[in-house]
Amino acid sequence: MWFVKLLAVGAVAYLLILAAAFFFQTSLLFPVHLAGPSGPLPSGAERIGVEMADGETIHGVHIPPRQRSGESRALILGFGGNAWNADHVAAYLNALYPDADVVAFHYRGYGPSGGRPSAEALLSDAPGLYDFVVGRLDPDRIVAIGFSIGGGVAAHLASRRPLDGLILVTPFDSLAAVAREHYAWLPIGLLLRHHMAPAKDLRQAATPVALIAGARDRIISPARTAALRDAVPSLMLDRTIASAGHNDIYDRPEFQQAMVEAMRGFEAAKGR
Repeated sequence: MWFVKLLAVGAVAYLLILAAAFFFQTSLLFPVHLAGPSGPLPSGAERIGVEMADGETIHGVHIPPRQRSGESRALILGFGGNAWNADHVAAYLNALYPDADVVAFHYRGYGPSGGRPSAEALLSDAPGLYDFVVGRLDPDRIVAIGFSIGGGVAAHLASRRPLDGLILVTPFDSLAAVAREHYAWLPIGLLLRHHMAPAKDLRQAATPVALIAGARDRIISPARTAALRDAVPSLMLDRTIASAGHNDIYDRPEFQQAMVEAMRGFEAAKGR
């Protein structure tokens, strides 16, 4: 009898875990509260807003080049991780690429942007944001850079709009595959409500791609990056930073060197 009771208790506990995983996955995947407040912007920067088709406004920041190289008008679209503030994304990329226009947007529900975050919303917003920025700035080169989950957004954009280059940092092949690695004991196929599949998006894409990962990433494992690598037909740069993890990769000199090298590769491919 005690064994039957134990099984019953275990079954109830498992069902409660399943329910929690289903109903709380959005807050786990999109921890809006961790993004932090916006800070002061560099001189010349401006805040921008784009009204989407459903009436929600997505807010972002545009940092113009501190120095422009000749007549080139390069645009970098930055897509941050799930705990990043768009201001910080733009400022970081502006420091790396001072001769380019840099634009980053707060995801839905983050910062001043309206709506609620979801994988579907992030993916569907990206082409419209691209159209707004490109129409406004009229660049001659466009590069998208995605960090972590932002890599899923940037990869999806590459399947919908023309890009001269795509840099994916700590990238993955699909959210479902990442979830299965972390929660192998859960029926991810039944529970997961948020889907991104960069490997699928990039399989037919002609965009030159750079992949930069950390060898000791415990959030997105090397296996997930390897699966994405196998799916990319136009891989231009593939760099793994030794001893770097998911969150400490950004301060490594080797990482910053790889980011600059990738941009130079895109420029060379464009014929500059």
